[in-house]
Amino acid sequence: MTRRTRVLVAGAVATAVGMAAAGMGVANAATDPPPLAFTLATPNVVAERYVWEDQSYLSFNLGVHVIAGKDPFEIHASRKSYADPIVAHQVVVKNGKKKNVALPAGMVTGWGGLKDFTTVTIKNAAGTEVANYSTDFCPNSYESARTRRDAPAETPYPQGCADSNPFTLGSVWGIQAGWNAITSSMPTTGDLDLPDGDYRATVTLNKAYQDHFKIAADSATLNVNVKVETVEEGTRAAEAGAAKVKAARVGDDTAESAAVAEHGEHAGEGDPKLQISAYKPEFRPPAKKPKAVKAASIPKGPRPDLRSLPAWGISLSQDEGKQYVNFGATVWNGGTSPLLVDGFRQTGTELMDAYQYFFDAKGKEVGSVAAGTMEWDAREGHRHWHFTDFAQYNLLSSDKKQAVRSGKEAFCLVNTDAVDYTIPNAKWRPQNTDLSSSCGQNTAVAVREVLDIGNGDTYTQERPGQSFEITDLPNGTYYIEVKANPVNRLTELSTTNNTSLRKIVLGGTPTERTLEVPPVNGIEG
Repeated sequence: MTRRTRVLVAGAVATAVGMAAAGMGVANAATDPPPLAFTLATPNVVAERYVWEDQSYLSFNLGVHVIAGKDPFEIHASRKSYADPIVAHQVVVKNGKKKNVALPAGMVTGWGGLKDFTTVTIKNAAGTEVANYSTDFCPNSYESARTRRDAPAETPYPQGCADSNPFTLGSVWGIQAGWNAITSSMPTTGDLDLPDGDYRATVTLNKAYQDHFKIAADSATLNVNVKVETVEEGTRAAEAGAAKVKAARVGDDTAESAAVAEHGEHAGEGDPKLQISAYKPEFRPPAKKPKAVKAASIPKGPRPDLRSLPAWGISLSQDEGKQYVNFGATVWNGGTSPLLVDGFRQTGTELMDAYQYFFDAKGKEVGSVAAGTMEWDAREGHRHWHFTDFAQYNLLSSDKKQAVRSGKEAFCLVNTDAVDYTIPNAKWRPQNTDLSSSCGQNTAVAVREVLDIGNGDTYTQERPGQSFEITDLPNGTYYIEVKANPVNRLTELSTTNNTSLRKIVLGGTPTERTLEVPPVNGIEG
């Protein structure tokens, strides 16, 4: 995940290395801009140092940007299976045609972006080096914007780099033509803290990237003056700042992780003003439910394809003397059509009749079929409409027979995870990514829930009744089964890929249980 830190700019000078002299490409240049530019927003920044209790935290942004030229900067990273390595290529435009150019080995080793993209060296006022570290680069910047007047008004690329789910299969990273992406200023690993004072930071684009992207050495190094200032200890600002930096260290304030956290059954009631159907017509269900027809009567064409990833984030917990196995479960859509389910309220009840809708290759709606029900969940932390029979979670014994079934049986469909954005027609910027905007209030007469192509829906089972109680289970080998579309209410391309199994081994004593989670083809998580 990318780190999102506060930008404090001292001064208004814009310096662009490898750019037109008119600043960060705002004015139209007489000649084409370079394909990729390494750019400095200002020569002077302020870094806030937060001191709270017995710890201190440094928050700063050096204002170093990468700007795409007349064509977008686009990277595709993918793996064929969990046994295969991640490979990546750049999509380049040559003579008006797109061409894939493989990235050198080592540039992409995970889903967080380009590895060791820059080196940051910081010296104090006496010229002594006090910090030296590398940073990775996620082109899908949350702070991206167009930097010149003639740049496209919108960007198609995702926000953030999807590195939270260990079973991601494909990612797309990009910078729209004429748009920027900010580079990371903080170390990729470890902490950084400096006493108050004046410093000089030197940010260098590492040589492998200079060579591959053809950026001249004299355009690949930027210098920034940094003033470190401590926020008064014990103040609310210091407390808030410390909390913010802690969150940034683990990526907790990225949109993706926030959605996953909410989908871990910790979301509140939500704000009706945020209901996505209020301002996005495509998320507005019809005024009344359709006439029921059979799936066989729907014309052949695109269909969703629900696929289960192996369970992940597996851990042990204890509550009121009972022991539980917690886990994360992701079902994703690897098909040729979004999964779109509309619910229509049964008057005077807490139930809705659910219908799955279908589309032709041009996106035109061609029909719908009954798909079970939606039910209102009034419990604290839920308070939204759940679609029933979307998935089922079981703990199986070593002979693959059911030992424990999760009580989680109804779901609010949300695009929480970018599982594979390299498949055709993947939705790179889905709109419904959190519970407050996707699953309706109790005053709703109709609700639309969508799982887009390439996107997954993750639920984190960390509550009694949803996680697996193992208090009385003997030690031994078990399997966490994640099963999509368990009673085949939904119509999809295939049901052969609906189930995944993840091996776990329980050990220890009745009061001190242990848990072993073998990796999947070397993938931990």
